[in-house]
Amino acid sequence: MRSFKVKIMKKEIHPDNYRFVVFKDFSADEAFITKSCAPSRDTIVWEDGKEYPLIKLEISSKSHPFFTGKMKFVDTAGRIDKFNRKFSNTKFAKKQIEEEPETTTE
Repeated sequence: MRSFKVKIMKKEIHPDNYRFVVFKDFSADEAFITKSCAPSRDTIVWEDGKEYPLIKLEISSKSHPFFTGKMKFVDTAGRIDKFNRKFSNTKFAKKQIEEEPETTTE
């Protein structure tokens, strides 16, 4: 017969606000509940009728191409537009525009 040792957590080294939190992937419209100490201002009512802190995710294992096998374009934060605006003000972008040949219609 095997004997099991019970491991007791060390006192005063773990966060005080360790609680159940709902993580919701908005791109896949999926949610899961787990324990976390991540800060959140939002709350959500879970399937058990209780209210829990909500952490909003852009991508999780329910929507990531590695886990789903499907390529999906996700740009919920507008990062591509932000990059293009930032890049358009550099000398490299202006040089590229100047080097493009002009097209004429005759």
